[in-house]
Amino acid sequence: MILAWMGALVIGITLGLLGSGGSILTVPVLTYLVGQEIKVAIAGSLMIVGIISLFSVIPYARQGLVKWRTVVVFGVPGMVGAMAGAWGAHFVSDAAQMLVFASLLIIASYLMFKPVALPEGAAVPKERAVANIALDGLVVGAVTGLVGVGGGFLIIPALVLLGGLSMRLAVGTSLMIIAIKSFAGFVGYIPVLEALNLQVDWHIIGIFSVIGIVGGWLGHKISSRINQNTLKQGFAVFLVLMGAFILYEHVPTLF
Repeated sequence: MILAWMGALVIGITLGLLGSGGSILTVPVLTYLVGQEIKVAIAGSLMIVGIISLFSVIPYARQGLVKWRTVVVFGVPGMVGAMAGAWGAHFVSDAAQMLVFASLLIIASYLMFKPVALPEGAAVPKERAVANIALDGLVVGAVTGLVGVGGGFLIIPALVLLGGLSMRLAVGTSLMIIAIKSFAGFVGYIPVLEALNLQVDWHIIGIFSVIGIVGGWLGHKISSRINQNTLKQGFAVFLVLMGAFILYEHVPTLF
């Protein structure tokens, strides 16, 4: 179990260092290190990610780095999408969910290599139609509910390109969006677990959340001392390897 606690710490540190991406490690850690059933791991991941994100957003909110209008426009459809994605898990096999998850790992790795960024002093993109932002929130929320990822690596580019937010404002706003739609996805997952006679492990959720919060604080403290581009590229390679391993594990079970 020591490896599992170390995994929880890495999740928090990665979130603190990069602002996104760390939560995508939660499902693999719960599945392969803790030994949970895939759907139990996904449900637990949603709650853990929600709690860590909620604590992480506090300093951003204090600095005025959360755009609450965007939280509503993006987050409310995201909550609907998360509950719909969780409901859809009734009809999706564990193997199919993990294949979707592996695909997201590869997408995340690409975005780590080619992040959306605005140079200092550059003009912020003009905000696009509210409908486009809401639709994107719905889609990302559905992915969150189906496979249990926070989706910060998808939300932040959307907030910059569609919402017209600066990077710092996008990160703070993203954390709040991740929190509310993760909690919504967790609520949506309860009937799925009940139908399969499964239960979430609140003990594991509590420990992972506390360790993740501490890790996030540590990551934030050391972030200024580490080259962010090098770190993101290294993490991207790790995500590709993990995605390849998950594909190797689960593709044969589809045939």
